[in-house]
Amino acid sequence: MASELYNVIDALSREKGINPDIVVSAVEDAIVVATRKFYKTQESLRAVLDRETGAIRAYSVKEILPSEDDIEDPQIQISLEEALKISEDAVVGGELLQEKSIEGLGRIAAQLAKQVIFQKVREAERDTVFNEYHGRVNEVVNATVKRIEGPDYIFDLGKAEARMPRKEQSKLESFAVGERVRVVITRVEKATKGPGVIVSRSAQELVSNLFQTEVPEIYDNTVVIRAIAREAGERTKIAVMSRDKDVDAVGACVGMKGMRVQSIIRELRGEKIDIIEYHEDAVTFAEKALQPAKVSRVSIVDSHDKHLEVIVDDTQLSLAIGKKGQNVRLAAKLLGWKIDIKSEEEKRQEVEQQMNSLVGNSATSLENIAAELGDPVLEKLTDAGITSVESLADMTPEELEAIPGIGPETVEKISVAVNNYFSRLESAEQLASGALPEEVELPTEPVLSAEGELENPAPVDVAEESGSEVEATSPADGDAVPAEGEKPGEQDADPAQK
Repeated sequence: MASELYNVIDALSREKGINPDIVVSAVEDAIVVATRKFYKTQESLRAVLDRETGAIRAYSVKEILPSEDDIEDPQIQISLEEALKISEDAVVGGELLQEKSIEGLGRIAAQLAKQVIFQKVREAERDTVFNEYHGRVNEVVNATVKRIEGPDYIFDLGKAEARMPRKEQSKLESFAVGERVRVVITRVEKATKGPGVIVSRSAQELVSNLFQTEVPEIYDNTVVIRAIAREAGERTKIAVMSRDKDVDAVGACVGMKGMRVQSIIRELRGEKIDIIEYHEDAVTFAEKALQPAKVSRVSIVDSHDKHLEVIVDDTQLSLAIGKKGQNVRLAAKLLGWKIDIKSEEEKRQEVEQQMNSLVGNSATSLENIAAELGDPVLEKLTDAGITSVESLADMTPEELEAIPGIGPETVEKISVAVNNYFSRLESAEQLASGALPEEVELPTEPVLSAEGELENPAPVDVAEESGSEVEATSPADGDAVPAEGEKPGEQDADPAQK
């Protein structure tokens, strides 16, 4: 039958979840430390706990050597001859145990033993908790609020305590001592003060677990959660995809009249949740992720660096960005892409700036009209910051007259010079493009050939009326007009034939 001391050790082991042999070893080590301190010796000591009687004995341990000449340290070594005087069972290479009395160890030695026992138990407990929970990171467990230490909550996990620091808490939540809540194990570390299990209510895994619990389609993998972006206590965006064409992924998560998602929102103390249908196409996915804002268009700036540009209507810009940039920030986390969001007006101004920069690069120097303006006028314009013909052409007469030394006559002179420059520029462009003005037929003097015939007869006017004969006249050759009753063309007949 086990002793009362061993029964206490066994109960302590069960409470702490550690092996009873570890506690027994801790007790024996504590007796060794107390005995060494009491006797002030450097001998090798060993303590033994009798589990049946509960008696604890301490022994000095010496190694048995063949002769006195082999001994280097008398405190831990003894010759065979001396060992046989104490024990008939002594053999070379064995150990000689000599019992030491622990009856008078005293209060200080007992207190030291107690500290050693507690230290050993804590180390064993730390190892046990670490081995228990380090493989359960990101797992959701039920815990009870044990106490509150400043901004941190201490939870009872059953076999260990867990801490939830402020940064792992949701802004909307507060708990009372004894309340049961679901938490996510985020990490497990070996701390000096005890096993360190850190839990969280702000982790994405909590939302994923809640959806698995509330939505049977997610539990049986008919609907798959592809991505989650969360800012605890404010808003969560979750992208889901259906593996069955007959199952609506978003509808399954929302539930009839929103019952499923409302249950999750209550668990998260009113945190807003956006459920989005997942798309492989980044452009379509971005349009969905920026809901409730309506997107005008999405373009990929750089597919390698995953950079998108999103254009929205001016009235939708604030909604797309969200409070303190939350909506677009969560959308970027959900997609894994960088998102630049702009309004239609901002995009238009950007395009105008690009066009203006292109125009500015092709600005014409005032030197091109210096001959018409003259050096004094040119100097006054340059002093006023006008360096190109284009900028001079954009100025109104009132703006020009505001320049010191520029009067109405000079303004007129500038206007003429600028108009002449652009006229020359336009003519040069027409010539460069091959567009020549229409040819104008100039009148020419008649020239006679050597035979007396016209080489460049004047053009013949032809008049044609419906149902009438055609009459031709050539006033240049002086021929007679056919007489009345004479057929046209008879005057052209050969006289020899008459």
